[in-house]
Amino acid sequence: MRVIVIGGGASGLMAAYFAAYNAHEVLLIEKNEKLGKKIYITGKGRCNVTNDCPPEDFLTHVVRGGKFLTGVIYAFPPQRLMALLEEHGLALKVERGNRVFPLSDHASDVTKTIEGACRALGVKIRFNETAEKVLTAEGAVRGVKTNLGEYECDIAIIATGGVSYPATGSTGDGYRFAKEFGHSIVPCLPSLVGLNLKANAGQQGISQRNVVLTARRNGKVISSEMGELLFTHYGVSGPLILTLSAKINRLPIKEISLEIDLKPALDQSKLDARLLREFKERKNENLKNVMRGFLPAGLVLPVLQAARISANKKANSVTREERTSLVKTLKCYELIPGSWRGFSEAVVTSGGVDLKEIDPKTMESKMVRGLRFCGEVLDVDAFTGGFNLQIAFATGFIAGNIKNSNYHSTMSDIMKV
Repeated sequence: MRVIVIGGGASGLMAAYFAAYNAHEVLLIEKNEKLGKKIYITGKGRCNVTNDCPPEDFLTHVVRGGKFLTGVIYAFPPQRLMALLEEHGLALKVERGNRVFPLSDHASDVTKTIEGACRALGVKIRFNETAEKVLTAEGAVRGVKTNLGEYECDIAIIATGGVSYPATGSTGDGYRFAKEFGHSIVPCLPSLVGLNLKANAGQQGISQRNVVLTARRNGKVISSEMGELLFTHYGVSGPLILTLSAKINRLPIKEISLEIDLKPALDQSKLDARLLREFKERKNENLKNVMRGFLPAGLVLPVLQAARISANKKANSVTREERTSLVKTLKCYELIPGSWRGFSEAVVTSGGVDLKEIDPKTMESKMVRGLRFCGEVLDVDAFTGGFNLQIAFATGFIAGNIKNSNYHSTMSDIMKV
């Protein structure tokens, strides 16, 4: 059987590998000059390739598409991906939070390993070639037209990614292919991305660990997490904000309010007592200097301003009411959301081909026989920590695991590969 894979990222490479593994004739078409261009920039160039946790834990980190992905992740769990990579010569290591990286810390080694495995199985790869149209006849795939020619095939696998980091070639081509055959596209939004604020909340470059970020929608708490937050020139970023963006990016930002508990280890009474003690011990010092024992220098003035206390006031002249205001501000430091950052900075795309129209056992379209989708082009996304790449590899595995001439593998077949 002839298989064409469109897109040479994580999902496309894995689809090509398993299609060839199943003894099919495979052509991989990549619009860039090299494969895995987005893989190269993941994990700050180190590539957090997966997360070494059991499937049941993995699925708790999926934001959208968890039900659809259940069989997929059990069929191709992180441990199976790790074994495959190591079998082909890539040494791995597991770091904090079960995050898996190549031992070399070079993302390029991940791509080279899978590319080498594909070539060893006879996968043909064409670079600098753009797929323009999937050709069909009588409701089934018959070929792919590119800017350089036409190729016949029995199965076309769309692995073109989303629209995040468009410089890597993720320009939404897969959505166009899907729409041409009547597929619905869930509106795409940036996910795992920073947040613009309406007012500067702190000095650029300040990182705050072990703070609690709480989000409310129309006054009701919708998320409250402890972690790390980074103040930037545009607003805020860091793990807490990236995770929050994945959770709530489909909600109207104007309905969201945010606050940070800068001192979650202390309740209000203990924090008040500590402030009072510091003020007595350093009674003749300006408040802005005393507060450097509580906060990074770049946050002192914004916090005092939010509490409406003069930074140059002597510590011994701070009133009880002002101290109460300061405690409240430290426990509930308000951020005023403006907008999420764009696709050029988003780690992943939220949205894509509607899962109701895809068979999770094969990744095949329910509208066109032989047309399959995998990876970020689908409406699936997860939190940071290697989960999104694992989803790409696992859906690629399912899409490429073409077992017989009628194109349909059972889940029991898949588990045996």
